[in-house]
Amino acid sequence: MDFFKYHALGNSYIVMRAVDFVEELNCDLIRRICDTNFGIGSDGVLLDSGSADYGVPHLRIFNPDGSEAEKSGNGIRIFCRYLWDQKIVGDDEFVLHTKGGKVNAQILECGRQVRVEMGQVSFNSHAIPVAGLMRDVLQESVVINGQDLVFSAATIGNPHCVIFTDHPDEQMARALGPILETHPLFPNRTNVQFVRVLNRREIQVEIWERGAGYTLASGSSSCAAAAVAHKLGYCDGEVLVHLAGGDIHIAISPAFHITMMGSVAHIATGQVSLEWQQSG
Repeated sequence: MDFFKYHALGNSYIVMRAVDFVEELNCDLIRRICDTNFGIGSDGVLLDSGSADYGVPHLRIFNPDGSEAEKSGNGIRIFCRYLWDQKIVGDDEFVLHTKGGKVNAQILECGRQVRVEMGQVSFNSHAIPVAGLMRDVLQESVVINGQDLVFSAATIGNPHCVIFTDHPDEQMARALGPILETHPLFPNRTNVQFVRVLNRREIQVEIWERGAGYTLASGSSSCAAAAVAHKLGYCDGEVLVHLAGGDIHIAISPAFHITMMGSVAHIATGQVSLEWQQSG
């Protein structure tokens, strides 16, 4: 089985092809692939499912715990770069299918940057989903470990919980993130962003990712955090998101359609040995 490893601002993924698997990719194999000690090591697996839908490439996104994600901004950018490297797409804009919907993308700067139209953000509780009556989930309260937190929620094909704070850091993300991810408010679990507004055009974000844990960067989390900041009037429609792994540019239309642009780098291409495959 061939593999292709990339990272987007320190968030790494292994790209593999569905046609290389005798049986369907399963949770146990995904966990083994992502393991840094016993596998290749990554923050997830991107499965190239081919282009059966009128030539539109199909992407499936798997977290390191084996669960499947609807969308991943970094994962999408990485997969787009892989498609470009394999000459499946060129420099023109193209369409990509994910479980969270179709997106338009374009490779820029000889593969170093990827621009993705991520879709429309919704704050509707049933779309995200968030438990309770149908409403826009903005500035609501939740008590975690005796601490009263104010959160907003959004979806751009996958669920997000956004909390504004003066001092977001890794420790906060690791302490509160896993509790919020699995809180009963979020039936499908949720990604969590801890956000500091720096000015009208910049925010700082620390991320706890659903099914993956603390992560240096996330495209969809950047989209959600910027969209909520704009919705609440904290930021303009052009936002530079500062993450632990680097920066992502987010553009928000009046209807909350999101365009994301960020970097991608190729790390390695190789083959998974038959010995390793049989050892499982």
